[in-house]
Amino acid sequence: MQQDKSTRIVANWIFLGVAMLIIQVLLGGITRLTGSGLSITEWKPIMGAMPPTSETEWQVVFDKYQQIAQYKFLNTHFTLTNFKFIFFWEWFHRLWARLIGVVFLIPFIYFLAKKYFKQWMVLPLVILFLLGALQGAIGWIMVQSGLNDNDLYVSHIRLAVHFMAAMILISYALVFGLKLLLDPAQRIVQAKLLNGAIAITALIFIQLTFGAFMAGLKAATAAPTWPDINGMMVPKGIFSSEVFPQNIIYDKIGVHFVHRTLAYLIAIFILIWWFTARSISNSAAFNRAKNAAVSLVVVQVILGVFTVLSSPKMVAGKFGTFEWLAEIHQLTGMLLLLAMVAVVYVLGKKKTVY
Repeated sequence: MQQDKSTRIVANWIFLGVAMLIIQVLLGGITRLTGSGLSITEWKPIMGAMPPTSETEWQVVFDKYQQIAQYKFLNTHFTLTNFKFIFFWEWFHRLWARLIGVVFLIPFIYFLAKKYFKQWMVLPLVILFLLGALQGAIGWIMVQSGLNDNDLYVSHIRLAVHFMAAMILISYALVFGLKLLLDPAQRIVQAKLLNGAIAITALIFIQLTFGAFMAGLKAATAAPTWPDINGMMVPKGIFSSEVFPQNIIYDKIGVHFVHRTLAYLIAIFILIWWFTARSISNSAAFNRAKNAAVSLVVVQVILGVFTVLSSPKMVAGKFGTFEWLAEIHQLTGMLLLLAMVAVVYVLGKKKTVY
């Protein structure tokens, strides 16, 4: 009984980490939407936990920000008060990351001392730690790449790597938590449904990558129309041999087209897959996950449309309708991925051979 209780406690700890990681990604979204990501020009994992405490210290960090291109070519109108606003969001984003580290480390030591961990849990915990450390390093490399005399923002490629590394970390933590908490009887063997779920999950990973491209390129305003893209269903010349495939990675309209097209395809595939899977009723976990996925994908498409249509209302330095929709759109996309990851886990039970 004590062993079962300890496993549940460890599972709840892991799920707390999943929730905190989701919040961290959303804070990253706010940091991006407010243009705050380059406001802190140094990486001080320990000492950086405290913000400046005097006007002199504030002026020092503001002076450092004034040396980079973002200030020189975009934010020359900034006062110290303006700078404090963007500094806060980047500082809070980093502070939350430190808090996640504390929430991981202290219970880890306690659980280790109490012998809550079973032998098979050690490797997943090590992998979680390494993925978390890697995510922090990727984040700093991304920020550092924008601290120069040329770039107004970080590369959308690096932004996508940072975001997708976070999603891999969260997905891995979710699967670990499910393995700890879910009754094995809730897992089922359905090879065809599993293959379809894996394909859909892979498409969602690609879609989220293009969502990060959209965010990094600030591509929403390039085509604030729907269902057409600036009057065209397929942008002219998008598949030209002279520009393809570079334009679907670096061009705003190209990225926009791929992101929309994938959204429609994923929605259609999930609806077809869901209808195929609706007869399965012997696993409550599977039913919850598949129903969550079909609901989330419908909401996600609707949110995507309204986010694009509201993009002309974007105002630098303000958090308005577009920014709220963009944040909710990002959250729904993340939850959709996690719902499908849960589906894959539940369907991934190995068939017993006698």
